[in-house]
Amino acid sequence: MASYNQMPQETLRERAEAALDSLESCDICPRACGVNRLAGEVGYCRSGRLARVSSFTPHFGEEAPLVGTRGSGTIFMTGCNLRCVFCQNYDISHLGEGREVSPAKLAEMMICLQEGGCHNINFVTPTHFVPQILEALCEAAAMGLLVPLVYNSGGYDSVETLRLLDGIFDIYMPDAKYGTDSAAKKYSDAPDYTRIMKAAIREMHRQVGPLEVDDDGVAIQGLLVRHLVLPENLAGTAEVVRFLAEEVSPETYLNVMAQYHPCYKAYSYPELSRPITLREYAEAVGLARAAGLDRGIGI
Repeated sequence: MASYNQMPQETLRERAEAALDSLESCDICPRACGVNRLAGEVGYCRSGRLARVSSFTPHFGEEAPLVGTRGSGTIFMTGCNLRCVFCQNYDISHLGEGREVSPAKLAEMMICLQEGGCHNINFVTPTHFVPQILEALCEAAAMGLLVPLVYNSGGYDSVETLRLLDGIFDIYMPDAKYGTDSAAKKYSDAPDYTRIMKAAIREMHRQVGPLEVDDDGVAIQGLLVRHLVLPENLAGTAEVVRFLAEEVSPETYLNVMAQYHPCYKAYSYPELSRPITLREYAEAVGLARAAGLDRGIGI
């Protein structure tokens, strides 16, 4: 049984109300823009009172423990609190492709994915819509939602907001994009990314621990971390894997991702204007192994 089903409905609703209150002077994410999203104002994420969704569908391209045999039920949220110049989903995250949905409609999406056989409900880029997700979850749980929830974020998350999710989300899958703030500032407009990302991942691990799977290898609970290898080691892989192994857990499930290719604004940066090489990827995997991380894809 998913964690949120073990929580009293009253407690779940109180968490949702507390999160919604934060929208009046928004500090849901580390940007803390202070705009009144309840009144329709928008801040850095360009999002107002209602959630915006680009698509929802069973997804078979996620990590194997999420996909299983029936897919991960992904709900792609529109907008983002990062501005990655190489974003492969820039039409959704930067250009705003998607539509506003009511809490009832978002709840229906969750139920539809569950009825389609998906192993979990996977919120992609949920950071700026935590209140709306909790609001919809209250309705979805009452409608019979049972599968685990996945928090699939860019890693730029507020610890205070994550604490509202304690006992609600079973699976966290953040990015650990950078090991240096200079790269985070230049390529994602997030000069304090490493401090915030590290604090967020520590909190996620505190809540759910290392990844646990059932007899079929499907994720039940725990932390998965993604790290995209960039050309010329711009992602600072050595510091990322050191942090995960030494400050989180050597049991951390890490997906060292090889799929970088230049898109969106990447061609404006010569160092990002090519795919990574096999050697660059092998070096990143080697750093992870040397740090003692041996759970995940590519390791």
